[in-house]
Amino acid sequence: MNKLSVQKLLAFTLFSVFTFCSFSPTATYKIALLKYNGGGDWYANLETSLPNLIKFCNLNLNTSIDEEQAIVDAGSMEIYNYPFIHMTGHGNVIFNSQETENLRKYLIAGGFLHISDNYGMDKFIRPQIKKIFPELVFVELPYSHPIYHQKFDFANGLPKIHEHDDKRPQGLGLIYNGRLVCFYDFECDLGDGWESPEVHKDSPEKHQQALKFGANMLQYVLMGGENK
Repeated sequence: MNKLSVQKLLAFTLFSVFTFCSFSPTATYKIALLKYNGGGDWYANLETSLPNLIKFCNLNLNTSIDEEQAIVDAGSMEIYNYPFIHMTGHGNVIFNSQETENLRKYLIAGGFLHISDNYGMDKFIRPQIKKIFPELVFVELPYSHPIYHQKFDFANGLPKIHEHDDKRPQGLGLIYNGRLVCFYDFECDLGDGWESPEVHKDSPEKHQQALKFGANMLQYVLMGGENK
């Protein structure tokens, strides 16, 4: 069997796993930080952001997520090992054709991408996402969307963690065949909010707001939150 055939077989197997298996809160699995090219700082919140969110979810949602975050390249087949991928940064992002195809297949197969604009990423990430899903556009999710009403209730949408341009926070989504495959927090800074408070001198209230909304995302993605 040649390399291409092996890749196709693996992709089919992973598609089946994502499509036909639901994640249990007692299952042990990893979530990952996306590593990308283009010069942007994909590693901006590397030290404490996802690790803090994982600990918060394990404590408050009774999940059993591996406390060690994974780091995965946009073009790697390893991406299929992780049901939830987090992406952040301040600058440029470039997905080549292979990475674009890989991310599209991953998301269609059942994976989920969360993008957190750390400020300065927006003008770069939008055209790259358009390469992945040329037929889709980001839409602002209504405050009635289930992602805002999981374990924690956010009746007024995303919390404002950091102030940049005096704009309101927006929760934007890509919806493919009726399923939310990507959530993009803009003018919010969730990823920064997950970091340990001393990093950005965030108040305990802001830190908790960020963690609670992050927990809502993971509950929505991993525990059938669409039905809440």
